[in-house]
Amino acid sequence: MSTQPAGRAAPARAERVWTVPNAISAARLVLVPVFAVLIFTERDLAALVVLVVAGASDWVDGVIARRFDQVSRLGQLLDPAADRLFIFVTIVGLGWRDIIPWWLVVVIAARDLLLLALLPVLTRYGYGPLPVHLAGKAGTFALLYAFPLLLLAGAPGVLGHVAWTVGWASALWGVGLYWFAALLYAEQVVRIVRSHRAGT
Repeated sequence: MSTQPAGRAAPARAERVWTVPNAISAARLVLVPVFAVLIFTERDLAALVVLVVAGASDWVDGVIARRFDQVSRLGQLLDPAADRLFIFVTIVGLGWRDIIPWWLVVVIAARDLLLLALLPVLTRYGYGPLPVHLAGKAGTFALLYAFPLLLLAGAPGVLGHVAWTVGWASALWGVGLYWFAALLYAEQVVRIVRSHRAGT
């Protein structure tokens, strides 16, 4: 994916607002507080359904955006924002319920704090948030599918055992990709800074 800065891509496409992918991302944002209520009130079946829908919608909006040429600047901001908010609320809820350990919450949250800390640097050099790397999307996808499985891990018998095993495998793989993408993002920021300093 291109690392072209915000505001420097094809203006006609970049400025579009009313697109199907944007609507899907907006709906995913609406589901964030819904899931928060469900997970904290221990309505696990409904919470599980919301998690599955959120994970599926994350994949669907990307497919539609690419296939029907509906990529927009708003979508490039809205989609990762929805993903990160959903992941944050999910890990806090699952941590609070003792479904996942707090070290996993810290590891995932620290990655997003790193990216947040890099935004002022990009702004200083006239850049908006850089496009999401494929590894970051894959990591997000893995995490959004790991969480329903970890929620299901409390089920008795074989179902719970399989959900726990696959859920943790997916979660660890997702965290690895999540951090790998963050390091790539940080490396891009370093190159931008060096390039501007070399030109001054």
